[in-house]
Amino acid sequence: MTEHSEDVGSHPLRRRTLLAAGVALPALAVGIPAAAATSVVVEPSNVQQTILGFGGMNHTVWISDLTAAQRETAFGNGAGQLGFTVLRIPVHENRANWSREVATAKRAVELGAKVIASPWNPPASMTETFSGGKRLRYSSYGAYAQHLNDFVAFMANNGVNLYGISVQNEPDYAQEWTAWTSAEIVRFLRENAGAINARVIAPESFQYRKNLSDPILNDAAALANVDIIGAHLYGTRTADFPYPLFQQKGGGKELWMTEVYHPNSTDSADLWPQALDVGEHIHRALVDGRFQTYVWWYIRRSYGPMREDGQISKRGANMAHFSKWVRPGCSRITATANPQANVYISAYKSGSRIVIVAINKNTSPVDHVVTIRDVGSATGSSWLTSASANLARSNDFTVSNGTFNTQFPARSIKTFVLN
Repeated sequence: MTEHSEDVGSHPLRRRTLLAAGVALPALAVGIPAAAATSVVVEPSNVQQTILGFGGMNHTVWISDLTAAQRETAFGNGAGQLGFTVLRIPVHENRANWSREVATAKRAVELGAKVIASPWNPPASMTETFSGGKRLRYSSYGAYAQHLNDFVAFMANNGVNLYGISVQNEPDYAQEWTAWTSAEIVRFLRENAGAINARVIAPESFQYRKNLSDPILNDAAALANVDIIGAHLYGTRTADFPYPLFQQKGGGKELWMTEVYHPNSTDSADLWPQALDVGEHIHRALVDGRFQTYVWWYIRRSYGPMREDGQISKRGANMAHFSKWVRPGCSRITATANPQANVYISAYKSGSRIVIVAINKNTSPVDHVVTIRDVGSATGSSWLTSASANLARSNDFTVSNGTFNTQFPARSIKTFVLN
């Protein structure tokens, strides 16, 4: 696939079409003056979902592979590194390309990341054309399950134990790849997915359309053979992030956001304050959607978390405010999510460590009194990204009788770490 068709055909142009059709993006902040301190309450005993990681996509056929140095920037967690803990790779239909994904995946695993894989197409011999485009032949379902198993085995033999493998990338947006109906996905899960030697991910709707995942949740046999409900959030309204049926029937399953870029693929990832939209989007995915992961499209791209020169972008810094300190296994805990207009707060804990991520999209600083239940006295550190700072060490703070006062600078994202 050419560079033009990759960036305009399979992703950005059709995404922008969705947005132009009326799916609203978060508005840039409306300035309000700093006012009296507003209360934020964090409740460590009120645990929500377990966080499993943050990361991005590497696709070595459509763009060049990450370099050795870029792998360290993506999956290392030192200064100037993103701290990503999830890598997504493609299951190429051409087996000759499988080896291309090994080097980055192997290094990601060595640095502690989970690796998941998604197919865009089965081998051509397994497909047929129909009125809706291209689909997997019904007679090839068993062979396709074996194809996925072969990829799992290939990666394992090369030092990468896949955490999960998808049935199909975006089966409901398939002009350029293989289409699946919800009934076909359910059939494959019921009859074939049980033979796959990795966690199974489905359905990876391009827009978190519940008409693709509801039938899985409502079919006990299909649900038994899926481990991760995966979704993409391209143009998805934040009002559609919550998923009551998953909360009702998805016990024991994981909920992953496996691909997005936001708010677009046309602007530089360093455009400010637009990059704060990424921080808000992650906040809403974790808090409103209760997702356990947040996975960007290309890791290295002009609109991505890592610029083409290998440096962290402003959008990447927004992701890193979560990925560097909200590590796999952390629990999201209840916090005052939107204490005032254009301010977004989420909180997490791991043992005695508490992490608070605060986003202020206002044009003025805002003052807050933060109360952490069941905490007496403690000290903490903070990091700031603003128009003039990227993941900069900010002020230390002291919690006294469970409370500390702080200010969120104008148009900024700030992470507080309390030990």
